[in-house]
Amino acid sequence: MSEAAPELYFYHLEQRSLEDVLPVLLERSLERGWRAVVQAGSAERLEQLNSHLWTYSQASFLPHGTAEDGPPAEQPIFLTLEDENPNGAAIRFLVDGAPLSEMEGYERVVILFDGRDDEATAQARQEWKAARDQDIPVSYWQQDETGRWQQKA
Repeated sequence: MSEAAPELYFYHLEQRSLEDVLPVLLERSLERGWRAVVQAGSAERLEQLNSHLWTYSQASFLPHGTAEDGPPAEQPIFLTLEDENPNGAAIRFLVDGAPLSEMEGYERVVILFDGRDDEATAQARQEWKAARDQDIPVSYWQQDETGRWQQKA
């Protein structure tokens, strides 16, 4: 984990779903040697992601768990509803409206939001403005028509 201010990334989902995008981002995080925390906005979404990360690909799986799966510190990817970092994660993913609060101790915090959901888009805009007002380094990524990520800001 870093002593420098964490980066805040916004991923604007338009062409692909969270279920398509999140596993790829988690794989890349693990490849970098980072542990991850995924904070969901609801218990239903947390359970859905928990199941999905085991089965999203026939060729691989993502090692992960929740508080029900044993010691959180042993989980490379920890799924939660809380603002916590019990596995020493370097990256935190916020999905389905999970609120942005504490960023200290992370290398990067990523907000993934559904661009087809007006409420989610409005919340992301508020988070963006608040981060900019606090001089937090931010970047905005949007999918092009082929689903590839383009940095827009």
